Amino acid sequence: MTIRDDIVENVPRLRRYARLLLRDPVSADDLVQDVLERALSRLHLYQPGTNLRAWLFTIMHNLHVNQAVRAAKGPKTGIDNDAAENYQTAVQPAQTAGMTYAEAASVLEIPVGTVMSRLARGRARLRNFMNGEDPASEGAGQ
Repeated sequence: MTIRDDIVENVPRLRRYARLLLRDPVSADDLVQDVLERALSRLHLYQPGTNLRAWLFTIMHNLHVNQAVRAAKGPKTGIDNDAAENYQTAVQPAQTAGMTYAEAASVLEIPVGTVMSRLARGRARLRNFMNGEDPASEGAGQ
C-alpha cells in the first residue's frame, strides 16, 4: 500500500469533517479537493511513520482558517458566531473523525486541556438544546 492509497483511505473522514465545518456539500468537496491537492503537492514534507490522518486534518484546518480569514475581510453579516465556532472546532475533529484529544489538539494547534474544556462546554450546550433549554445558559442541564 502506498502513501497515496493511505491518503485516499482518509477521504471519507475528510469529507465528513469538511461538511460539518462548511455546512455546504459543494464547498466541502472543494475544500477536500484543496486538501488533497496540497497534500499530494507537498508529499515530500510528510514524515513517514507519523500520523497521516492528523497531517491531513491539519492541512484542512489551516486551509479552512485561511478561507475564513479571507471571508471575514469581506462583507459583514452582523452575526457573531465566534463562541459557537470555538466549541464546534473542538467537537468536530474529536467526535466525527474519531480522533483522540491529543490528535484534535495537534490539528487545532491548541492545548489538550482546551480541547477537553471546549468539548465539555459543547456537549453541555448540545444537552441543553436537546432538553429544550437555552443552549448558552450556564450550568443548565448539568
